[in-house]
Amino acid sequence: MLIGEVARRSGVSARMLRHYESLGLVRPSGRTGSGYREYSGEDIQRIFHVESLRATGLSLREIGRALDDPGFTPSALVDDLIRRTRERIAVETELLTRLRRVHATDPAGWEDVLQVVTLLGALGSKSADARQRAALASVDEVPVEALVEAALGEGDPNVAGALRWALARSGGGGPALLAEGLGSPVAAVRERAVRSLAEMPGDEATALLRNALASPDDTVRGYAALALGTRGEADAVPALVDLVVAGTNDTDAADALSLLAGDDAAADRIAAELVDRLARDTTGASARGRLAQALAGVPGAGSSRALQELLHDEDRAVALTAAYLLQLRDMG
Repeated sequence: MLIGEVARRSGVSARMLRHYESLGLVRPSGRTGSGYREYSGEDIQRIFHVESLRATGLSLREIGRALDDPGFTPSALVDDLIRRTRERIAVETELLTRLRRVHATDPAGWEDVLQVVTLLGALGSKSADARQRAALASVDEVPVEALVEAALGEGDPNVAGALRWALARSGGGGPALLAEGLGSPVAAVRERAVRSLAEMPGDEATALLRNALASPDDTVRGYAALALGTRGEADAVPALVDLVVAGTNDTDAADALSLLAGDDAAADRIAAELVDRLARDTTGASARGRLAQALAGVPGAGSSRALQELLHDEDRAVALTAAYLLQLRDMG
């Protein structure tokens, strides 16, 4: 079969067939009396083998090795192809994400596009200073999705603070994206998500923080409680008391409890919660001392009665704390 007929039947151009021949991939088995290339059935079969391997992403050099080297291991080649394909997909996915984020800013001109691309690049910089500058400059110029991704992955405390500041001033969509981070299997990501969410204003963020009170992660639950306490959410009281007991952000937790004790009824409920925890046998001595101190910020008759009862507590440190706090109240 001559080259023209082979090209028509195989779909491989005559020019490509000549290129295959120059590389030694497919050599026609014979020549006609006039010197034209003549391909046998085996030659045509080899052409189809070459084309099939090209479809997998192999280079022509790799194809030649695969066809001619008897010691060649197909599994090793396939493993390498899988690795390269994954790398290519990752690069293309990153590019697609970047393009979508540029498009989301609705740029008016190329200067706007370049500005967004520059900021997106800076958010992913290895330099913490560059990332921080980008975060502080990107409130209105970078999509909230990019800010959330950066915030959930940021380990530098200064940059993380700047990203939380930017998120708190960004447009809609931030709380829902951060909520996904609360379900991450990585503890650090969950903490970054709740801390960012704690600084987000609005009812949506508050509702998500309420949900976070049921989290099995103590850190998530604690940051959610502190944020809700400053927002006047009484549901946070049990988790705030847990923080006092644990000694984790206990001062902030006591301050939040004081803020929540804004009326007599709320103050009495909080005092009752603190007293209940004081009475539990599982509460250690240092924790009981912190609970007694927390009563200092709770006004009203309920906390005063609790302090009076603590004057006779078996733990002398607790009794002395109660006496001191009562003395301060009398002076006030």
